[in-house]
Amino acid sequence: MLGLILALPPTAATAADPPAEAAAAPGSDWLHVNGNQIVDAAGNPVWLTGVNWFGFNASERVFHGLWSANITEITRSMSQRGINIVRVPISTQLLLEWKNGQAAAPNVNTYANPELAGLDSLEIFEFWLDLCETYGIKVLLDVHSAEADNSGHIHPVWYKGTVTPELYYQAWEWAATRWKTNDTVVAFDLKNEPHGTPNDTTRAKWDNSTDIDNWKNTAETAARRILAINPDVLILVEGNEVYPREGKTWNSPNTNPDLSPNYYYNWWGGNLRGVRDYPINLGANQDQLVYSPHDYGPLVFNQPWFDKPFDKASLTNDVWRPNWFYLHENGTAPLLIGEWGGRLGQDARQDKWMTALRDLIVENKLHQTFWVLNPNSGDTGGLLLDDWKTWDEQKYALLKPALWQHGGKFVSLDHQIPLGGTGSTTGISLGQRYSDGGGEGDTTAPSVPGQPAATNVTATGATLTWAASTDNVGVTAYDVLRGGSVVATVSGTTYNVTGLTASTAYTFSVRARDAAGNLSAASVARTVTTTADGDTGGDQGCSATYKTTSSWTGGFQAEVTVRNTGTTSSSRWTVSWTYPSGTTVASLWNGVLTTPAVTVRNADHNGALAAGASTAFGLVGSGPAATPAVTCTSS
Repeated sequence: MLGLILALPPTAATAADPPAEAAAAPGSDWLHVNGNQIVDAAGNPVWLTGVNWFGFNASERVFHGLWSANITEITRSMSQRGINIVRVPISTQLLLEWKNGQAAAPNVNTYANPELAGLDSLEIFEFWLDLCETYGIKVLLDVHSAEADNSGHIHPVWYKGTVTPELYYQAWEWAATRWKTNDTVVAFDLKNEPHGTPNDTTRAKWDNSTDIDNWKNTAETAARRILAINPDVLILVEGNEVYPREGKTWNSPNTNPDLSPNYYYNWWGGNLRGVRDYPINLGANQDQLVYSPHDYGPLVFNQPWFDKPFDKASLTNDVWRPNWFYLHENGTAPLLIGEWGGRLGQDARQDKWMTALRDLIVENKLHQTFWVLNPNSGDTGGLLLDDWKTWDEQKYALLKPALWQHGGKFVSLDHQIPLGGTGSTTGISLGQRYSDGGGEGDTTAPSVPGQPAATNVTATGATLTWAASTDNVGVTAYDVLRGGSVVATVSGTTYNVTGLTASTAYTFSVRARDAAGNLSAASVARTVTTTADGDTGGDQGCSATYKTTSSWTGGFQAEVTVRNTGTTSSSRWTVSWTYPSGTTVASLWNGVLTTPAVTVRNADHNGALAAGASTAFGLVGSGPAATPAVTCTSS
């Protein structure tokens, strides 16, 4: 995660299921990919819902918390609470030490953990793997940093010091060999949060090169070497931090490290825009690939999208879909949100963000591992309180709907062992889950919506309307597709398309979704050809108010409020002004900067304004703050 601060002690001591298929036969628990789902050997969809537990990545080289709490009790408690997979951060350095027979005995409280007396770090890890098997938990191993360092995740890439790229590959090969026959370890997360910006000396980029800093090539290489040893383990590939905007390259200047007009920024590991242009290719083992973004709230870092009103729909449209959610919607691959979480009750925006992401996860059955179990994660806190025994019930209540449940019990990823262990009263096994043929409450997809009709077609937009779909329970939303890719999700049966190019043909269709996540087939498509430039349909009345909200030496932040002053609804707006020499726009949100001099048009989600309604966009400027005269047009 970004900016993890570890507060270390003194040295001492009901969510709905995925739809069912055939009952799985007893045997191995290895998992595979089918479209955007993860399935077992019989093709039954599974849902990986878990938590992170760090420590093996740090200088202690062992789970944190074992200075006071018991490893068996913690593991049993997780299983009884519905954690069916644990993501375990580790360092490449420690894997290499294990590979070279250099495992040392870590500092654990053997009074609290008598079962660990005399064990070295590798023996403790494998003792814990046996505990996980006992309680029906699976394990996701994550290379969190190159070196065994409590702040090692801050280093942007997978190589550092004596840990070369080749040694990074060899460490993964050793892990693949070591646990090749142990289907408790079902997945490898190749590298935590590759990041860095074009201004950084060391950074992770995503392109089709074989450069040392190309994360895409590195991930493919590591995955192929792992899968040559164990073709059944899932491979998780995270994103990076930035990706060049359209028409830009990795050589484009990055004049503002925080908000650049030449690059799309997101969380460390959370930017998977590069997959559109350069998807990971695992050849014959493509069915082991899972993409794994990270996402956090404003208490971790106050991203620009938290500085304006937001909700689940705007976060989906502005942040999640363009960065990674499109991979799920387009059926490219499954998503596992490897890190998300944080403190509750301290910032209303934080609580709103966490609830929104939880709901997106539940509605779409996105796989997830919550950050974090540990109470000593400085900027997020944990599911456990400081005694490492008591659960934060408020935080757990938020997480619980995103844990796989069936018939009121938590579901294991083990075909034989219930989550919670033999005799569990809170969990069932995967075999039990599918032994009843998968009696589900709702597996019926909505009917196909009507073919969209297009009205108000202009040079840059159109209004789409369609006949509603029907469903046995109820339609909750419609996906609008352009050329087969989702461009928006709306609750009604109309959508105002903006940002199109004049005299160009576009193909639109829609599909319906219900509360259980069932999707209809796409409707009959409608081809829309935009008008020529200049055919705007007239101005319906528009005003814009420019306000500087803060300033500093060499820069400032401003907000522009756009209001429909006409008597009828408008479908789009454009705002223009001229800055004095030396003042420019460095970055902008909630609108689209179309020319340097400065013209801003609406974003896809805020072009339609009812009579009297208003919206706003914000910007960061370079140079002296100014209050320019602003003009506004709409249609």
